[in-house]
Amino acid sequence: MSGLYHDVGVVLRTYKLGESDKIVVIHTLENGKIRAVAKGVRKTRSKFGARLEPMSHVKLLLYRGRELDIVSQAESVESLSPMLSSLDRASQGLAAIEAVDQLSLEREPNPQLYKSAVGVLRTIAAKPSPLNVPAFYWKLLAREGFRPELNACVRCEGTEPAVQLVAFDLTEGGVLCRACRSGQSISAAALDLLRDILGGRLQHALDQEESPVTHEVSALATKALEFQIERRLKAVAMFEAH
Repeated sequence: MSGLYHDVGVVLRTYKLGESDKIVVIHTLENGKIRAVAKGVRKTRSKFGARLEPMSHVKLLLYRGRELDIVSQAESVESLSPMLSSLDRASQGLAAIEAVDQLSLEREPNPQLYKSAVGVLRTIAAKPSPLNVPAFYWKLLAREGFRPELNACVRCEGTEPAVQLVAFDLTEGGVLCRACRSGQSISAAALDLLRDILGGRLQHALDQEESPVTHEVSALATKALEFQIERRLKAVAMFEAH
């Protein structure tokens, strides 16, 4: 049947439809963001059960519809239970997939975004570092073309130690020296951590304990992503509360 197709994806969100169905929004490997109806999924004896909850990584058989596709089969690629084992993991996971949802486009394949989504969920499941989500946001932004300048003042092009880089301005796209400063202050430690995240020392950054510096990097990551997508992130407020 030509309307049937296979794909694999991460469930971004779901909402109710009628008495027992759900609409499931999924970022897939080959088809980008799709919206599909999971029929009868809210019944207690549903064959899909908990396989189509947000953050689920699933293998799918779908039927292509005019507006909404239909889920014919769904199999878990890996268990969701580690993500639900703590509030910290769950809130980090939801904050990560909200960003994927904002950057994913309907029916536009973005395999790199799919791989990033799977990767960050696996990382969170293994170890909920305070920088999992902020690092993910910075990596997403860099991949989408917003890679901040971190080594020279974006106005005068001065570099350390000749100038001290003390500010970060989203509209300028990076750091500024004391003479050119605008935007917000950034500490030397936060700037170093940001360089680790975007400069190939990600694991070193993820090994950091929670501190004022990780909070600084986290707050700036959220601001940067919200600046790019031009809207507030809902899950971040919940994630930052823990």
